[in-house]
Amino acid sequence: MIRDTSAQDRVIASASPGRRRLLLAGIAVGLVALLAFAWPALQRQFSANASVSESRLGFAVVELGPFVRDIAGEGKVVAANSPTLYAANAGTVTLRVHAGDAVKKGQVLAELESLELNARLAQERSNADAMRAEVLRAQVEARQQRAALQSAYENAGIDLKTAQNDLARQTKAFEAGAAAGMQVDHARDTLEKARVTLAHAEAGRGLKDDSLKFDVQARQAALDRQLLQVQDLQRQVAELAIRSPVDGQVGQLFVAERASVAKDAKLLSVIDLSALEVQMQVAESYARDLAIGMPGEIAGNGRSWRGLVSSVSPEVVNNEVAARLRFDGQQPEQLRQNQRLSVRVLLDQRDKVLTLRRGSFADEGGGAFAYVVRDGMAEKTPVRLGQRSLDKIEVLSGLKPGDKVVISGADAFQGAARAAISN
Repeated sequence: MIRDTSAQDRVIASASPGRRRLLLAGIAVGLVALLAFAWPALQRQFSANASVSESRLGFAVVELGPFVRDIAGEGKVVAANSPTLYAANAGTVTLRVHAGDAVKKGQVLAELESLELNARLAQERSNADAMRAEVLRAQVEARQQRAALQSAYENAGIDLKTAQNDLARQTKAFEAGAAAGMQVDHARDTLEKARVTLAHAEAGRGLKDDSLKFDVQARQAALDRQLLQVQDLQRQVAELAIRSPVDGQVGQLFVAERASVAKDAKLLSVIDLSALEVQMQVAESYARDLAIGMPGEIAGNGRSWRGLVSSVSPEVVNNEVAARLRFDGQQPEQLRQNQRLSVRVLLDQRDKVLTLRRGSFADEGGGAFAYVVRDGMAEKTPVRLGQRSLDKIEVLSGLKPGDKVVISGADAFQGAARAAISN
């Protein structure tokens, strides 16, 4: 016979109605408390247009403090003055230096040989000598003619005096009855003729003297013009010797030894090592903010020097603009051409500026809005942004110090007015 399990059964007493009511009341209170605690979060979730995980977003806090806008990069040492020398005339070039040679101001670097120019100079010198002889001959002839005119004038004066004396004698003789009246009239006519002759001699002497002066002056002017041509050719011949305009170093040679070159052909360049600058390439977007005279900093070899922007190229190459900085003060020693140095140019520096760390939000929507985080919700807020530095953006309006802003990943909100941020 199989035994049943009745021996293992026991009687369970039923709960009283009062204890059951207390249990149900406790459960209800717990549910109400849980609902009250979670209600704000649930309300935000229900009111949000989107929900994005916090791990996908980048945040930054709006700060009030100094704002420095600068450009930093690498530059190379270049000569501020690097003149290129050209051929002043056509000819055959003879080089007196090599690339890299140290040179002094006025030192002959190359010589041009121009047979045509030397021949012209010799010919013009010969013409000048001939004209100089013509001037001397004209001066001698002028003195001779002046002497002849002076002699004629003096003879006319003597003839006048003689005629006056003869008229006086004839008049006395006529009064004494020793001479006829015809002789007196003849003496009077002779005196009048002598007066006219003297007047003509005096006038002719003056006119001829002026003519002689003009003739000598014309010949002298022609000689002066010829001498100017000789001087110009002498200058051109002197320029056949190419001299260094500065103390420095020979840069690049553009022609070979004994090469025939045309006028104005490039021969070589000279580097002025006494005035060096640092050239850096600046992105086109920053170039419009660069201005001559802006302060900067040049660093290298464990040292730093103050600098000033000396020039900004007007040409854009590969979306970049070349800018140069000169040393503000004494130039450092032992700098080499094309040496690499770090460069920083200060564009703007102000205190007590509202700023925000730079992020992609500034380019989304044209920088017209930002998402401000409050109580786990990102709210789309209109903003107005100002200048930008390498790591910060100036905030003109729409935000205040301490605001937490989504600076990256805001595209996940898809332009929603409100979005929940989940953990």
